[in-house]
Amino acid sequence: MRVVIAGAGKVGRSIARELREFGHEILVIDRDPTVLRPGSFDGISVLNADACELTSLEEAELGQCQVVVAATGDDKVNLVVSLLAKTEFGVPRVVARVNHPKNEWMFGESWGVDVAVSTPRMLSALVEEAVSVGDLVRLFSFGQGDADLVEITLAAESPAVGSRVGDLAWPTDTVLAAIVRGKRVLSPSADDSLELGDELFFVAAPSQEAQLQRLIAGH
Repeated sequence: MRVVIAGAGKVGRSIARELREFGHEILVIDRDPTVLRPGSFDGISVLNADACELTSLEEAELGQCQVVVAATGDDKVNLVVSLLAKTEFGVPRVVARVNHPKNEWMFGESWGVDVAVSTPRMLSALVEEAVSVGDLVRLFSFGQGDADLVEITLAAESPAVGSRVGDLAWPTDTVLAAIVRGKRVLSPSADDSLELGDELFFVAAPSQEAQLQRLIAGH
């Protein structure tokens, strides 16, 4: 897979190196030549250019990549890169970094963003997940908000405790993706019984989350 990353800061470099280890073809774009110094991007192509310029993205051959990651520290730049990638080059998947939570509402379909990644929101969700029992916690949103990754830990009062996975009437557009039981990660089957303390991870449509909460938690 060919991936173009806008932004050669710490975030962009980390993403590039990790994806390169997975065997993907990576190109990093940044207008600051000092961050593209030799030795920082072994095995990774670099382009010293302004990612907000259409000519720069043409030089990067965005039309031939499957994913664009807008990873700069400037939300305005990330939005412009995302919009150009989607509207001018038809990139199938555009992932954008949200630096300031107040700007998160803009990172959606209207600006060409398929997945918005907000570090403050993710950290808040992980803290909430760690301390919440019996309540549904949204961890991540996929595809412009069409589906969420949510988690719920089964409390003693949960009506689902002791039930078989296959006997529960799950809401539409909802998939039980994994059960974490202690140190084990289970791939759910219809015959699995849910136990007190199980962490259930679902991919669910946002419209179904209230019904899922009632089914699992009883409120």
